[in-house]
Amino acid sequence: MLRGVFDGDAELYDRVRPRYPAGLVDELVRQAQLGSGSRVLEVAPGTGQLTVPLARTGSALTAVELGPALAAVARRNLANWPLAHVEVDEFEAWPLPAEPYDLVVCATAFHWLDPAVRVPKMRQALRPGGTLAIVTTEHVAGGSAEFWVEVQGCYERWDPDATEPGLRLTPESELRTDTGELERTDGLGPVVVRRFARDITYTADQYIDVLRTYSGHRALDDHTREGLLGCVRELIDGTYGGSISKRYLHELITASAR
Repeated sequence: MLRGVFDGDAELYDRVRPRYPAGLVDELVRQAQLGSGSRVLEVAPGTGQLTVPLARTGSALTAVELGPALAAVARRNLANWPLAHVEVDEFEAWPLPAEPYDLVVCATAFHWLDPAVRVPKMRQALRPGGTLAIVTTEHVAGGSAEFWVEVQGCYERWDPDATEPGLRLTPESELRTDTGELERTDGLGPVVVRRFARDITYTADQYIDVLRTYSGHRALDDHTREGLLGCVRELIDGTYGGSISKRYLHELITASAR
């Protein structure tokens, strides 16, 4: 399964994957009312991109990570917060403790979890009044707009079977958030969606490193992947002066447990 490919280069993942905007973290902490004495469960933390700022609240935090190499880096990143610990397991199979949590959160990994298990189990882990939170990350139209049009040519050339011809990025204003799974779950209150957009500028080397952490790129055979990345690099260096800007849209989707 592709969700396991990220463990193959945990150090690169930790170095290049963007952290979450401070405003998103602040809003999550505010809504869940986190502080000393709070209990937090994070599902699929990776190397701790969200885990570390949540640990800074003084909460007792448990993170359940599928990949042992990712978990090892997360533990290193959490070394200054003794109330935070990481367990290696599939969340779907992990036994929930008897004591419930104030916050259960999954950031940029929810789509990898079993749809038949993920929301009911996250809800089961919460105390009444606790917060279930999902953070999504989308690449939307913006940044170096023309680059994102031109780079499609690299994908159509090197990975045509998986590339929709003429594919274009969706503007944020046209992106629709699917909250139906939460709304259909018994015991969850109204769903609230908050959006946080930002642009990140990358050199060619930096952006190639980011691409090397994406599941679809990691799943390609070596020849195809290196050809694709070489095409992307040539475009950035040859046409865009060595750097491009990418617009990310992070959504914070929350619901309270009844």
